[in-house]
Amino acid sequence: MSLKQSPSRTALEAARAATRLARQVAVALGDLDLSPSQYRLLLFLSEGNAAASAVAGRLAVSRPSVTALADGLEKRGLLQRQGDPSDRRKVAHELTEAGRQVLAAADEAVADRISGIVAHLEADQADQALEGLALWNEALTLVRGGQEPRP
Repeated sequence: MSLKQSPSRTALEAARAATRLARQVAVALGDLDLSPSQYRLLLFLSEGNAAASAVAGRLAVSRPSVTALADGLEKRGLLQRQGDPSDRRKVAHELTEAGRQVLAAADEAVADRISGIVAHLEADQADQALEGLALWNEALTLVRGGQEPRP
């Protein structure tokens, strides 16, 4: 099924798959007592520390939502907050070593879950499905970076 054959049907199938896949990610994270939102925050912070406003913008959530997510992760010792000495209003969030370890375990759990699902496909289809998800990751990264769509 190609996008050129039936864009609306293909887009609908992709949207439905993304929704179902999101649930599978949530199931994989459940054993680690992480929500998908907490996982996304850990992923973002693995790229470096960030102020709450930057985190909120990047995760497309409100600042109070970032605060609630960070509160839970901080209580578990997975992130730490540090005030900015030059501006007391700013607080940076940073992963702790425990946070990096939980993120690595979460990455493995999600990858294992996805691998288990695609194992139901023929080998070439499984490869295509995984490559498709990797392309989605690339596209989402480009959107986040503000890159204009390609012609």
